[in-house]
Amino acid sequence: MHIDAITKAGLVTRAVDTVDRDGKPAKLVTAGRTYATSIDDLWDAVTNIERIPRWFLPITGDLRPGGRYQLEGNAEGEVLECDPPRRFEITWEYGGEISWVTVELTGDPGTDEAHLELRHLAHVPDDMWHQYGPGAVGIGWDLGLIGLDLHLTSGEDVDPEQVRNWESAPDARAFIAESSTAWAEASIAGGNDPEAARASAERATSFYTGADSADE
Repeated sequence: MHIDAITKAGLVTRAVDTVDRDGKPAKLVTAGRTYATSIDDLWDAVTNIERIPRWFLPITGDLRPGGRYQLEGNAEGEVLECDPPRRFEITWEYGGEISWVTVELTGDPGTDEAHLELRHLAHVPDDMWHQYGPGAVGIGWDLGLIGLDLHLTSGEDVDPEQVRNWESAPDARAFIAESSTAWAEASIAGGNDPEAARASAERATSFYTGADSADE
């Protein structure tokens, strides 16, 4: 599986902000990407419990408002809102922490172009933000958006074995580095200190590429 790392990373728009949630400051990480498919098809790809595993992770649960979901080996949460084919909001519960993910789709019905915007809002401890910055979640979502692209482009399932092989290949490391750098620049644009943002990006890159483990 070959992925043009620079091209794919460049297709994502990114923003980093600090906002208020429940009376406390929270970090808002936003990723956007346009896909060559209809808004209805894009909505189905990101909300159909039978289709989500074809590009992301196996999932179980009830994907209706008030229902709960579980991603295999990853987050679980509650479906808070669902407005087909435009918007849904879920909680993202992982490692004992709760954050919020909102996905909004835009596009004209009957056309083969639709835009996805994903917003991840979290109360991030200062030490965690200092260590990894927005790349902690941003790189992961960028990788997910690649899986969605591969599925929508081919119409086929993304092969988990090919993904595992790709993750250890130079293509993946190049994509992660490019993604991490882009998140650092978004962080700087959002008012964060440039030197700290770029240092956090280096640590996020090392984490995702396994360089931290290799150095131990």
